[in-house]
Amino acid sequence: MEVMRFRVQDINFEYRQIIIRSGKGNKDRVSVLPENVIKDLKSHIIKAKDLHDKDLNDGFGEVYLPYALHRKYPNAGSEWRWQYIFPSTKLSIDPESGKTRRHHLYEKNLTRAVKKAVNALEINRKVSSHTFRHCFATHLLENGSDIRTVQELLGYKEKLMSKLSLPASCLPRH
Repeated sequence: MEVMRFRVQDINFEYRQIIIRSGKGNKDRVSVLPENVIKDLKSHIIKAKDLHDKDLNDGFGEVYLPYALHRKYPNAGSEWRWQYIFPSTKLSIDPESGKTRRHHLYEKNLTRAVKKAVNALEINRKVSSHTFRHCFATHLLENGSDIRTVQELLGYKEKLMSKLSLPASCLPRH
């Protein structure tokens, strides 16, 4: 869900950073934005912006704001920076406010996409989106990152070594 909840303002291309909001332990943290996804992510964001502009023209374009931000900043929900990077394909009615809004993609969509990719690549191991966290950590350690940095990037408070999979369990690098 961390990925599904990314908003435009959570991506910093200049510093190659992603802000993960309300992640593990319900805390915010900063992680790295891999260089090899920047081009595709920028292209995707342009499509999300086009969808947001269309929604605004149709009288919608507002997203849910966390906490009580909608009271403090009544128009912020329509601002581009608050929009989800991975918006839903459909508008829906917010059960609390009764407003028609575009939420983020449903988590099952990501699960299905990962399963489809794993099958297409003929990877004969159990793989989920959580597997990527372990592989990310393993590759950082293999490339010389210190354990504390890896813990911070993943949002862990406890010792990480016991939670990591062996490098052989990670996906092949492409």
